Amino acid sequence: MEKNYTSTRNTSIQALPKQAILEGLASDGGLYVYDDIDQITLPLSDMMKMSYSEMAQVVLRALLFDFTNDEVNTCVKQAYEGKFDDGCITPLVKSGNDHILELFHGPTSAFKDIGLQMLPQLMSVALRDQKDQSVMILTATSGDTGKAALAGFEDVKRVGITVFYPDHGVSEMQRLQMVTQQGKNTCVCALHGNFDDAQSGVKEIFHNAAFQEAFAKQGVVFSSANSINIGRLIPQIVYYFYAYKVMVEQGDIAFGDEVNFCVPTGNFGNVLAGYYAKMMGLPVHRFLVASNANHVLYDFLTTGVYDRNRPFHKTISPSMDILISSNLERLLYYMSGKDADYIAELMNDLATKGQYTLRSDVLQRIQSLFYAGYATDSDCIHAIQTKFKSDGYVLDPHTAVGYHVLKQYETQDHAHQSVLLSTASPYKFSKHVYQALFHETDEDAFAVMEKLEKQTGILAPKGLKELKNLAVRHTHVIEPSQMEAFVENQTKGILL
Repeated sequence: MEKNYTSTRNTSIQALPKQAILEGLASDGGLYVYDDIDQITLPLSDMMKMSYSEMAQVVLRALLFDFTNDEVNTCVKQAYEGKFDDGCITPLVKSGNDHILELFHGPTSAFKDIGLQMLPQLMSVALRDQKDQSVMILTATSGDTGKAALAGFEDVKRVGITVFYPDHGVSEMQRLQMVTQQGKNTCVCALHGNFDDAQSGVKEIFHNAAFQEAFAKQGVVFSSANSINIGRLIPQIVYYFYAYKVMVEQGDIAFGDEVNFCVPTGNFGNVLAGYYAKMMGLPVHRFLVASNANHVLYDFLTTGVYDRNRPFHKTISPSMDILISSNLERLLYYMSGKDADYIAELMNDLATKGQYTLRSDVLQRIQSLFYAGYATDSDCIHAIQTKFKSDGYVLDPHTAVGYHVLKQYETQDHAHQSVLLSTASPYKFSKHVYQALFHETDEDAFAVMEKLEKQTGILAPKGLKELKNLAVRHTHVIEPSQMEAFVENQTKGILL
């Protein structure tokens, strides 16, 4: 049987990896998945001796099978060499009794850099086979994806990028990172609404066949930089293997021991990458899914009912302020025995009713591997305070959500070591972190950043400090109903 990716909702829709990366979303609205991923066994013992980049080459070769070895090696080199402020790419830090995987050492100080430094490289290679084609990237962001995507795709040939974010729904530092973005091919737009409005609007454009066809005739296709794109998701698998390797090296576990990973998540992409790693042979006991006050995932994983019909809460962990977790669809596909008809039924229920109820056998399968917890803003603040007081380590609000859930879980599992994934630099959320630690506030984000440096002795990332002197370039603010017309104008202006 020929190797192909297929849609989660219809296995007759197939694509090779390059095509799937260029399309982003399958034509029926499903997400691309590789059926045989659970048949891949990576050389785990050999990988324990590899650098991060070497591990990345192994993972990408296994899953991007229409890329040549040279193409993969070049993509890895261009994505990671000299782009991160730590040579390990994702260093595993031991703080007190906690193992913290720092994923924020890339150019935009968030874990999204791991995938979004790689995706433009993969897309550029895929475009070589499409001589007369250009791509407009459409991305909805709850804060971090937008800047990471903009930075990754800045001035990439034959690619434009338009990013939508919720107005007043991201931190000031996240907003400044986006609206000061350079590049002739970049556009940033605020929406009156929340992240789900932005994500739903982007998906509606992808589903508009007439809109897509009109631009296809002019050689333009639309794709995504969100983790619904397999080219964004696959690179994130690597850091799970890397964390395991470091724990073995440090003697915290023996080779072959199972570990837990605690993952703060909203759109379910980060933790799904870990599940992919497990399917490919990584010894994992459980994934701890950490949510904030918008705990739709917690409710789903504990009851089997996914219900987006609920109040939306703005929290101090804005990147997790999400009610529709797109990547959950991929997990359901595998956990249901790769039943595309069943997934299509669930997603139709979600679209028409705003909710669905999982079969009990599928829920039990998920619950055997995934633990769920959540943290309120007060829980999050307490976690920041507790960790700093005990070990001098500064958590950002999203990682603090994970820390709170991890500590809950550790009371019931004393047999396995755990890794907490730290998703962003605390300096992206300086105001909330500083207020939590020192009970003071300041309206100026850069003044707070300087105070936080002085009080903690931890240096702020250079890229965040430099934002103070950059001019604002993107000032668009629109209603969600105006997104299609906006994309049409931007696509014509950038690519045609």
